[in-house]
Amino acid sequence: MNKLSLLVVVFILFISCGKDKKEGGEDFSASPSTEESAASTDASSYDPNRGEGKHENVDLGAALDVAMAEKGESISGVKCNSCHKMTDERLVGPGWKGVTERRKPEWIMNFITNPDPMIDKDPELQAQLELCLVRMPNQSLADQEAREILEFMRKNDGVK
Repeated sequence: MNKLSLLVVVFILFISCGKDKKEGGEDFSASPSTEESAASTDASSYDPNRGEGKHENVDLGAALDVAMAEKGESISGVKCNSCHKMTDERLVGPGWKGVTERRKPEWIMNFITNPDPMIDKDPELQAQLELCLVRMPNQSLADQEAREILEFMRKNDGVK
């Protein structure tokens, strides 16, 4: 009796896996529609000062938040330092020296938290990608962690 039950279950699974799209099975191989693809790579709405993401206004304050910078240093030691040096020298990715002077805080926060859409739209990042040959991976950082890394970058750039 057990062999018969097992045979029936296997048969049912085999039949259910072979559903045609017309029968209600999902088609996971379909590529995104042309409209979706165009929206994801549309550079005309890209703001090169802010980047692409939810961070619109990042209030840094005049003085460095030392505790936040220390947390950022710790996080970057785990997530960032294998690819980035604190100098202007390139490792895998570009060095961090002067980044807070070249880029607005909103841009840095958006890039840290969601690099892919910015790489797809920002001409300077695309040029950087041609030099580095490796896309920055999304490290899945929380907003607070990204803010702490930004504060560490400010410390690295001499903000006191």
